[in-house]
Amino acid sequence: MRKRFVKFIGVLILAAVLCAFSLPLAGCHRARHVDSFDLPITFDDNKSYEITFWAKNDSNITQKKIYQSAIDEFEKIYPNIKVSMKSYSDYGQIFNDVRTNIATRTTPDVCITYPDHIATYLTGENVVVPLEQLANDSRYGLGGSEVKYETVKRDEIVEKFLKECYVGGTLYALPYMRSTEALYINKTYVEAMGYEIPDVPTWDWVWEVSEKALEKDPGNTDLYKVNGQNVMIPCIYKSTDNMMITMLKQKNAGYSDENGNIYIFNDTTRELLKEIAAHGKTRAFSTFGISSYPGNYFNAGKCLFAIDSTAGATWIGSKSPLSDIHESEIRIFETVVRPVPQFDAEHPQMISQGPSLCLFNNGDNEKVLAAWLFMQYLLTNDVQIAYSKTEGYVPVTEKAHSDPAYIDYLNSADEDSKEFYSVKIDAAKLLLANIDNSFITPVFDGSTALRSAAGNLIEYAVKGVRRGETMDDKAIDDIYDKLIKLHNLDLSEKKSDIAKTSNSSGPLPAESVALLVTLACVWIAIGIGFGVSVIAKKRLKSSRK
Repeated sequence: MRKRFVKFIGVLILAAVLCAFSLPLAGCHRARHVDSFDLPITFDDNKSYEITFWAKNDSNITQKKIYQSAIDEFEKIYPNIKVSMKSYSDYGQIFNDVRTNIATRTTPDVCITYPDHIATYLTGENVVVPLEQLANDSRYGLGGSEVKYETVKRDEIVEKFLKECYVGGTLYALPYMRSTEALYINKTYVEAMGYEIPDVPTWDWVWEVSEKALEKDPGNTDLYKVNGQNVMIPCIYKSTDNMMITMLKQKNAGYSDENGNIYIFNDTTRELLKEIAAHGKTRAFSTFGISSYPGNYFNAGKCLFAIDSTAGATWIGSKSPLSDIHESEIRIFETVVRPVPQFDAEHPQMISQGPSLCLFNNGDNEKVLAAWLFMQYLLTNDVQIAYSKTEGYVPVTEKAHSDPAYIDYLNSADEDSKEFYSVKIDAAKLLLANIDNSFITPVFDGSTALRSAAGNLIEYAVKGVRRGETMDDKAIDDIYDKLIKLHNLDLSEKKSDIAKTSNSSGPLPAESVALLVTLACVWIAIGIGFGVSVIAKKRLKSSRK
């Protein structure tokens, strides 16, 4: 009996030992553990570094050249740092590629990104480098004494733009460029209909003019007819995501909060959808998803109001240098730029958008520092001003705003010039004049999905009425239910916010999990052994009796 018991205990201990060895091996298939970034005492100029930069350039060859020029100039200053650039034409693809590469720790070192993307990246352990320590370092930080070029100081970055780069109370990015949305108006056609264009248009005004444009021969003009047929889609909104988000902000209605709680499915949203659907039914209103790019309709004289990003201003207007339609389709008219339509013209609200820069942790502290030095270089005046000139972006630093070269650029608007295209410059001026009126939405893991759902609300409503559906409360409830399921939206109240998630140590490494499980196995084995021993002793006593 005792021999059997000893063998049994031996088997249990062997199983525990095998468990201890097998779990760490299984952990090898997971993302490898990387310690949090620790700022090196000094930067080794004699050591070679190779860093990767994932950029987005809208298929704009000029932007790509500006990036490459920045890389070339940076490498002259730091010949021991080589920068390899991978170019994208879509922010979504960058987001998907980064998420895919997080598990294998093959993310780029520096990346063009958005804060709500970073909120998702933070679900990985020590993936994104918090920038507070780097930014404030007296040697290599913003305005640092050891940086070999004239780096921008922290107080030279537009404060509002820098605040947009915090996720859960921690600085995880630096702003790179900023834009907003604008209402591009065909001034010639609108005035031919007898309307004056206000400095700050309201939604009521836009809806009125749009519906009027659908009437037969409005204003006794044939300006927007083709072969006697009215081909006008009066108002087209490029981003329905931004449309719903901005409308809710203007109405002071719920959308979400910094804790990830979702409030978008409310009565204000319901009323907005009914109104939007009504104008969608008459075809006074349409979207990019339904009709395609508004700039193309606008340039062809088939749209009175194109609502798009100020960054897209280079493509909009009858003399736009980057128009996507054939020259024979373009109509000649005057374009004016105004803020997006408002519900309260006295208190305008417009969304702040545009790319930022984040830093990824590759496990090599010195390499991270090398990437940080390059990331800062992208905020220097030469890069900021050159890039902003390519589209309707504005630089993110006060230093660039006050540079004589940038001031001269803003004062050189010319409708017939490619470099100084007036609509593009007017769009940039619009944002510069409304920085205090701009806003961003809270970011959290899932905010990207919520943004998509916001746009889908409008798309579903407009498509529904065009199919002959009635956009009543029941139809809207059905849309709510579909989108909640489609985007896996969690409507329950969250008790913890992204700050607690992002500042925590993250999930335990595989080796730690293995150790804890092994200890549990050993204690279970000891417990079983003790139980078997007690039973064996009782049986032995019983047999002796």
